[in-house]
Amino acid sequence: MKITPLDIQQQQFKGKMLGGLDPEDVDAFLQTVSSEMESLMRENSELKEQHIIHSRELLEMGEKEKALRETMLAAQRITEEMKANAQKEAALLISEAELKAERIVMNSERRLAELKGEIEETKRQKMQFEMSLKALLDSHYRMLSGDGGQ
Repeated sequence: MKITPLDIQQQQFKGKMLGGLDPEDVDAFLQTVSSEMESLMRENSELKEQHIIHSRELLEMGEKEKALRETMLAAQRITEEMKANAQKEAALLISEAELKAERIVMNSERRLAELKGEIEETKRQKMQFEMSLKALLDSHYRMLSGDGGQ
């Protein structure tokens, strides 16, 4: 059975004929007990309200912590994905650069071979021209020296 401060204040005691309790002392004591109990009940009520508030705050903080963890994990995953994508892109760029370099080298080697061929052809033509010129000069020399006119 719960006792309220009002119950304490309204409590009545039966007096005895001889050597009973002093009603004023009993009333004063009951008044003190009633006031103390009222104060304790108020404090208890405030503590319950604070407990409810703190419980809500704790729950909210737990939810915020969970959301923060999830955000951090998501950020970490995104960072790892970005890093992997950057590595793939770098590998692709390197691969493309190597292919381009190979094409440049092949084109340079092909052009070098063409130029060497042109040089050889020019040398051959020069030699042929020199031989033709020499033959022509020999022929003119013989004509001028009289071998061809007599």
